[in-house]
Amino acid sequence: MRIQHWQDAASLLVGLWLVLSSFILGLTGSAVWITIALGLGVMLFAIEAFVIPSYLEEWGEMLLGLALLLAPWTIGYESVSATVSSVLSGIVVILLAVWELVTDRDFSTWWHDRWHHRAG
Repeated sequence: MRIQHWQDAASLLVGLWLVLSSFILGLTGSAVWITIALGLGVMLFAIEAFVIPSYLEEWGEMLLGLALLLAPWTIGYESVSATVSSVLSGIVVILLAVWELVTDRDFSTWWHDRWHHRAG
């Protein structure tokens, strides 16, 4: 197991925050379970990046980040702290995943090989 990108370790910490925030912020109702589930998902993708490094888990993290952004309004979080935590965590998860994709050589090579077309 090796950390190839620091963004994976940061994503792991965001996932851990999401799981713990349910208790620290005193969330109630569906916000608790949605936050824990999405936090565990972020953590699992981050751990998967340590075990089998590839660029694919970043796409999963971006989807989870999008879910974190939308959850407060689709689920109907009652507390402002739950909404703020979810939205900020979603933004951070998405930014970390995009940052990692942009700086990952394997993804850059794949993207260049598949989508780069020379004019002429």
